[in-house]
Amino acid sequence: MTQPENQTPSTTRLPEGKMPVLRMMPAPSDANVYGDVFGGWIMAQVDVAGSLPAVRRANGRVATIAVNSFLFKNPVFVGDLLSFYADIVKVGNTSITVYVEVYAERNRLQTNVVKVTEATLTYVATGADRKPRQLPPLEALIAE
Repeated sequence: MTQPENQTPSTTRLPEGKMPVLRMMPAPSDANVYGDVFGGWIMAQVDVAGSLPAVRRANGRVATIAVNSFLFKNPVFVGDLLSFYADIVKVGNTSITVYVEVYAERNRLQTNVVKVTEATLTYVATGADRKPRQLPPLEALIAE
């Protein structure tokens, strides 16, 4: 049996050797009347997940300055357990670019794992005045 044209095949497990930065289960209020979760809700959770490693690297406040790419690969349904994985892929003087992958665990009795979303977002480190600031050297963060 083949997969529908707009869906990728399911995988058998979550990414090995990686911990999700966020896990969420959408509620009925996050979906339309058919039980399909709103893309905007997913985008908001991806932004939160991407900001976590950015805040850690910036050692403080960050602001989202760009959504470089966003791809919905499969639908998300009420009751799916979503796992968000985020990795820093580029660091500039004030900016941090993060790649986020989202997997859904469906049918928890007979687990079916599907990659549902992937995105790349860029954050800028900001000071108390909410203006861009230099990122601290990586060595300074490791020494703490």
